[in-house]
Amino acid sequence: MKKLFLYTLPAVLMFACSDDDDGDMMVLPSMADFTVRIENVNQPKSFFASGSVPGLLLPGEQQEFSFEAGPVTLPGAETKLSFVTMFVQSNDLFLGPDEMGISLYQAGTRVTGDVTDQVALWDAGTEVNEEPGTGPNQAPRQSGPDTGTDENGNVILVSESGDGFTYPAVNELIEVELEALPDSETGFRVIIRNISGSASLPTPMAGLAWVIHTGEAPIFTSGEPDRGLGLEEIAEDGDATSLTTALGHDTGLVTPLSPGVWAVHDAGINPLFTSGSADLGEGLEAIAEDGDPAALASALASKSGVTNSAIFNTPVGAAAPGPAIPGGAYEFTFTAEDGDYLSFMTMFVQSNDLFYTFPEGGIPLFNNGMPITGDFTSQALLYDAGTETNEFPGAGLNQVIRQSEMDAGEEENGVVTNINNVGDGFTYPAVGDIIRVTITPQL
Repeated sequence: MKKLFLYTLPAVLMFACSDDDDGDMMVLPSMADFTVRIENVNQPKSFFASGSVPGLLLPGEQQEFSFEAGPVTLPGAETKLSFVTMFVQSNDLFLGPDEMGISLYQAGTRVTGDVTDQVALWDAGTEVNEEPGTGPNQAPRQSGPDTGTDENGNVILVSESGDGFTYPAVNELIEVELEALPDSETGFRVIIRNISGSASLPTPMAGLAWVIHTGEAPIFTSGEPDRGLGLEEIAEDGDATSLTTALGHDTGLVTPLSPGVWAVHDAGINPLFTSGSADLGEGLEAIAEDGDPAALASALASKSGVTNSAIFNTPVGAAAPGPAIPGGAYEFTFTAEDGDYLSFMTMFVQSNDLFYTFPEGGIPLFNNGMPITGDFTSQALLYDAGTETNEFPGAGLNQVIRQSEMDAGEEENGVVTNINNVGDGFTYPAVGDIIRVTITPQL
């Protein structure tokens, strides 16, 4: 009997005809070529953390704030703290470090102790100075905010202003201390004390805004005008609202996606992991902790029920394998037939052992004989491999971007768990804020 195969998409029909009048017709499984795009949609941010401390800081009082921040491993880059707070007995003076900020690590070790010597008294250049402590347009005495004469100047050290007035030394006004947070290798507490009670001009401080950064000049640039982000409101009126909001809009966790694996497989099998069970020891740990897909790809190649699988490791448009940074994407193609499922895995790089994936059994590639198409991000999940103890996302010393060697973290000996059920006390971005997964059949 001779058989003739006619393939059409989305369905494939097989017609059988013979020279003995015993012809018949039967339906073959549907087949299609698919392209999958795994895109990093994380929006780039300039700052890892930022915030403010409300209220007026009177002489003899102190205020504090805390944050997590890890060291930076890129050559020439540092993790730094910048802050500003109003010298209230003035028109537009503020206290804070220079535009470079205060380094939080030296040779990979947290800086702690008194850092007051890195703080200066600045003139915002936005309002003409009056005699400190007596000016009618200074915050304690003015009739309303922003009542002084516009200066249209630059941000400069008050010692360079040439206004003819005398100001207390910085170390008579403020003390700034860094402490290491207990039970955290990357946590800091910043304590700010107003010690101006015995200075020649006691003064409150107000409107404290802070930011953790790796670049230069997050709030101002010495010798240049105020940027209009809210420094003026702090320096003139002790109001940190605008600056805190502006910094907050540019603050957040930024993460690459790692090279990963994909697998086309039968229904009813879990080719990568089983939720609630320990890692199978086939290579999931290497991706989840270090972004290395080689071992898992090798295991998939010979796994029962897996019909096709491979590594994806070169971002679209890149010349060599590497991570997909925000705006980047991986793509891969394959052929599948009705009844096949798709699974994938890529590391959430700013973590110890987290990964993005579909549910453990994958997702079906056909629906009623039609190949699926569209955005399937809603079916992607963030999982914890249970192989390494979690640290603060984006700061942990044993996370792949910062670790001194592969597999450097504390062994967890746990099970693979949806991150929503882990209860580690950390906050993670919504899946759709980091990754987008689209599937397109080639018709």
